[in-house]
Amino acid sequence: MSNIIELIEYETATVELAQGQAQRLAARGRGVVTVQPAGQTNHYSITAQNLVGTLVVDDLRVLIRPKIRPENLFLLLEVGLDEHAWRQEAFDYANKADLLPSVIAFFARTLETTLARGLLRSYRPEEDRLVALRGRINTAAQFRQAGVALPVACRYDEYTPDIAENRYLKAATRRALRVPRIDPEDRRRLLQQVASLEDVADGFMRADYLDRIPITRLNIHYQPVLRLARLLLENLTLADQRGQHAASSFVVDMNRLFENFVTQRLRRALRGHLEVWDQVSSHLDTRQQVPIRPDLVFRRQGHEVYVADIKYKLTEDARARTSDYYQLLAYATALDLPEGVLIYCLADGGQPERTVTVRHSDKLLHTLAIDLSGPPAEVTAEIAKAALWIRQRVRAIRPLPAPVRQEPARSPALV
Repeated sequence: MSNIIELIEYETATVELAQGQAQRLAARGRGVVTVQPAGQTNHYSITAQNLVGTLVVDDLRVLIRPKIRPENLFLLLEVGLDEHAWRQEAFDYANKADLLPSVIAFFARTLETTLARGLLRSYRPEEDRLVALRGRINTAAQFRQAGVALPVACRYDEYTPDIAENRYLKAATRRALRVPRIDPEDRRRLLQQVASLEDVADGFMRADYLDRIPITRLNIHYQPVLRLARLLLENLTLADQRGQHAASSFVVDMNRLFENFVTQRLRRALRGHLEVWDQVSSHLDTRQQVPIRPDLVFRRQGHEVYVADIKYKLTEDARARTSDYYQLLAYATALDLPEGVLIYCLADGGQPERTVTVRHSDKLLHTLAIDLSGPPAEVTAEIAKAALWIRQRVRAIRPLPAPVRQEPARSPALV
């Protein structure tokens, strides 16, 4: 029996497994793989879903690779770095098929270069009782120790590295260090950065805590490494050691990855032309009993002018599924828009664009594919083409009003 199973997303393979091992894989891998008996004794059909990465159960490792190029997977992570930054990790992943070591290597190197610019510090309000006055007296606290002059209740601002950004990075670094079988050089890098973060408190950090950290001009250089830290905190699962095997699973949802990538890139490309709103809550019916949530709503001057839904998986003929058209039609109807678009991923050829006209309503439902089969530069160009296409469609159905020409003021006629 092999200890490593390699799959491509949505691929099925028949492998030999012990019954107990198959049961644990089905339980631990729910949502990642499906496990079904294959007809022969101790043989099972393992089918990958839309999550890619590394799934570890006992001594069994399931490596699931995306259909797209390895470098484009790192591009979809959308951490805000140039493609040259992850070229080595993409090369390693292409050769080893295990995503987790490559992501940790990317995080370790990015963390090292980020903190080399200096540890981010900020002022944090503190209250303490001190022998000498610092800052200003905390009057309310001082009155509570009536008749005692010392220590003085003080309120002051501490310039410290113990801030949310550094706590977040330290939590992700600690978690990465618990992963077995990572490269010794990457482990050294991570340990070195833990030492540089020694004045930062340890603590539990949820992945979505990053949403509470505003990105400003002071911490913008932290943004790429913070996004990588979120990737680890959100997707890295550590399990207790079973026998001689330590388990670390890391999987990423390709649907979410593609949706977030398209949203962020379109928002950037359309800035100054259209506002791009994601996951806008609305209702299909007048009594507001049927909620809807389009992936993207485009607004101009405060008015909704276009709608889009993002789908990662294409059917075999590269056409949208019937249910996707139904969904888009509901969005366009509820938002009173004449048309909308389904933005798809195209990875292995097919029809990049298609339009359906709905009977008795004349609404147009478009499909627009983002081709991920080329190198990152071509994918970036694909997004630019999609942004231009959306602008042109909006201009066609909702042209901007012509500016009102004002006549120059005339002097009153002399009588």
